[in-house]
Amino acid sequence: MLTTLFPRSADADARRLVLAKGLRAIADGYVSILLPAYLLLLGYDAIEVGALTTTTLLGSALLTMFSGFVVSRWGYRRALLAASLLMVATGLGFAGLKEFWPLMIVAFAGTLNPSAGDVSVFLPLEQSLLSRSIAHEDRTALYARYSLVGAAMGALGTLLAGVPDLLAKWTDIGPLSAMQAMFLLYAAIGGLAGLIYRRISPAHGDEREATSAPLGPSRGIVYRLAALFCVDAFGGGFIVQSILALWLLRSFQLPLITTASIFFWTSLLTALSYLAAPAIARRIGLVNTMVFTHLPSSFCLVAIPFVHDLHIVIGLLLLRSLLSQMDVPTRTSYVMAVVTPRERPAAASLTSVPRSLAGGISPVIAGYLIASSGFGWPLLAGGVLKMAYDITLLVMFRHIKPPEELNRG
Repeated sequence: MLTTLFPRSADADARRLVLAKGLRAIADGYVSILLPAYLLLLGYDAIEVGALTTTTLLGSALLTMFSGFVVSRWGYRRALLAASLLMVATGLGFAGLKEFWPLMIVAFAGTLNPSAGDVSVFLPLEQSLLSRSIAHEDRTALYARYSLVGAAMGALGTLLAGVPDLLAKWTDIGPLSAMQAMFLLYAAIGGLAGLIYRRISPAHGDEREATSAPLGPSRGIVYRLAALFCVDAFGGGFIVQSILALWLLRSFQLPLITTASIFFWTSLLTALSYLAAPAIARRIGLVNTMVFTHLPSSFCLVAIPFVHDLHIVIGLLLLRSLLSQMDVPTRTSYVMAVVTPRERPAAASLTSVPRSLAGGISPVIAGYLIASSGFGWPLLAGGVLKMAYDITLLVMFRHIKPPEELNRG
């Protein structure tokens, strides 16, 4: 039955990668919400929550930066297994530590993901392997399913963020102990993902990339895309899921289980939107899909700080979620389409690492803004920056079409 979720040209490794992505998304879904609640429970303030979130994203960016070097020495399978072991260590570290600076070290060196999307070292490794596991005409559809499974399982994961509240209500387990148990579950999920990566076929998993001059004729377009993606990621850092959860918890004094329910529905709508992305892209093109679905979602972000009714805020968050992530599979497909096959691993890394670095800067600023004002400055800043990115992307790249669009035209 699992095979019916995939295009016909997808091989067994594609299915394994998507399955592992779904497992990791469950963990990311609840950790992104529990993280600010856990830190607040330990006595840390909004600025410290933002600083730890920034550290997490910057550490992920540096790990991603070295992913190409690791693949060149070990191959994809060993690189993914090493990342899985790091995920296990991250969960154990957060379950056992309470002091701020040790937590910062684990956050920097580990795989914790405070975002609704995947910003970890797993991402460029999986993206590059997926491009080898599918025919080019099915590439966008596979990336859409990859994102769909991640978002859907992430939505289920957000519901698990309410488990500590339920345990505190129904048992004698305290909220702190319950949250620590959830980090142990995070470690266990990392172990399960590692077992899946072990089964990747030697034909793909043991392949190694040359490290010399990986970018050639596509260097200019990749650099321009990377620069634009940095703007988008910097804006997105103001509204990563942990920061949004922190803002909701502080602004509306919501229970953790209510916050988890909100993010379940936003994640579920995001998952559904991935189903529409390939069809829209086939009709209007990859760049147009990226821009014309993204712009309205940014307008929603800009509007939220001026709304004081929680029901309207939730409605705007839901509408944004239905639109904001359709650019994810189309963006990945576009990058893979406009470079040569040999350049794809380097292009995936060079468009992911700067995004992570740029997105890692803004959460600490967002934490400061939340601590100093009740107004939703992080949402306003994030929305404006994303709108600027959308317009610039359309102007610079609407005439640069991938081969499959040129053939259709």
